[in-house]
Amino acid sequence: MKWIKFRLKTTTQAEDIVICALADAGVEGAQIEDQVPLSEEDLQQMFVDIPPVPGPDDGTAFLTFYLDEDEDVDAVLARVEEELAVLRRFSDIGPCTIERSETEDTDWINNWKQYFHQFTVDEFLVVPSWEEVRPEDAGKRILHIDPGTAFGTGMHETTQLCMRQLKKYVTAGCEVLDVGTGSGILGIAALMLGAGHVFGTDLDPCAMDAVRGNLEANGIDSSRMQAVIGNLIDDPAVQEMAGSGKYDIVTANILAPVLVELTPRIVPCLKEGGIYITSGILDEKEADVTGACRRAGLKVVEVTRQGEWVSVTAQRSQ
Repeated sequence: MKWIKFRLKTTTQAEDIVICALADAGVEGAQIEDQVPLSEEDLQQMFVDIPPVPGPDDGTAFLTFYLDEDEDVDAVLARVEEELAVLRRFSDIGPCTIERSETEDTDWINNWKQYFHQFTVDEFLVVPSWEEVRPEDAGKRILHIDPGTAFGTGMHETTQLCMRQLKKYVTAGCEVLDVGTGSGILGIAALMLGAGHVFGTDLDPCAMDAVRGNLEANGIDSSRMQAVIGNLIDDPAVQEMAGSGKYDIVTANILAPVLVELTPRIVPCLKEGGIYITSGILDEKEADVTGACRRAGLKVVEVTRQGEWVSVTAQRSQ
């Protein structure tokens, strides 16, 4: 199989949100090249294809991704440009010029797996499908997640922030709405914490298989989590399926600009006193999301942080 290689120029500040935009456009993973020093944990957990260049960070980052020459490359690139155009309205993402070249046959899409190992988020032990649980970890809360190629592993700070908030607010039998469910990791974590049912939405059709596979891997009956494809912001069919006034908790681990648009649509979904847990927010965008929550009539009850990322938790009045 031949692959077409694309190299996108952006900034170190924007590389995370641009990678998310690429994923939303259907790009299955990207490699990062910048001059930001890697920590020891980064070196153990990330697939570093291009070694970092010594010297001070000049603010430039390159994101490399690959497309199969047999797929509709022009259509994918058009979606990439659409996603980047949305980001430019809210953030400085640099030039985002894209260089194109061909590359040889390779199994690059699976190589990253050797760098992703099981890890803990408090009492949760997150284990990928290609690893076994060690005997000494048998007493932990085991969460089996195979992220596949289209979704995150759960290692990212934004997911961990949400998981920690779920631990605080999930109650036995509660109803949860998970917007942007991806691999289903947050919905499945909520079920393991005692939630009764989860309704998940995502824009990527790959989410359906990912959620089904991960529910099965964790021994959870598929009737406890329904996932649908569509945009809760503007799709009446998805809004009708989600329903109104029925959720004790809504999670949304998405980028801040999307959260600003999404938040007014979330309020009708919440029960009185319901909790809205958001993440995917760079620290400089915190005020955008807290402002959107307050304008929608929600009370901001907690802001938590991990690295440069922020989680905002709000509540509908009782």
